[in-house]
Amino acid sequence: MADGRVRQLIDTVAWVRIEGGRILCARPRGKDVFYIPGGKREGGETDIQTLLREIEEELTVALLPETVAHVGTYEAVHGPADAAVVRMSCYTADYRGTLAASSEIEEVAWFGYADRALVPPVDQLLFDDLVNVGLLR
Repeated sequence: MADGRVRQLIDTVAWVRIEGGRILCARPRGKDVFYIPGGKREGGETDIQTLLREIEEELTVALLPETVAHVGTYEAVHGPADAAVVRMSCYTADYRGTLAASSEIEEVAWFGYADRALVPPVDQLLFDDLVNVGLLR
């Protein structure tokens, strides 16, 4: 930061699930913002281990590890007074099971590009890339 403060780095992974030109988003309990499903690593977890655990915890499905593919990593400032930088490593993957909100998720929704303003800045960067390559409508 220009004033000498150091921004906190929040390192996350996210599951990019697109169907019919829309992307899956989730709103955690107690929050009013939707996010791309995923979360922060615990201990020495790899991106893939974090992704598998977080998606099972949030959406009650099992991602198939052999189908996981990195689609991009994004960074944006976030939070009060831009105090943090969120890094989001994004992956696609097939899954088994039925998508459902777990106890920690209040609501799931399928967003198009018109819903971009409803997600945080780092998610908006992903939305921009997805619309530019024709995956998000």
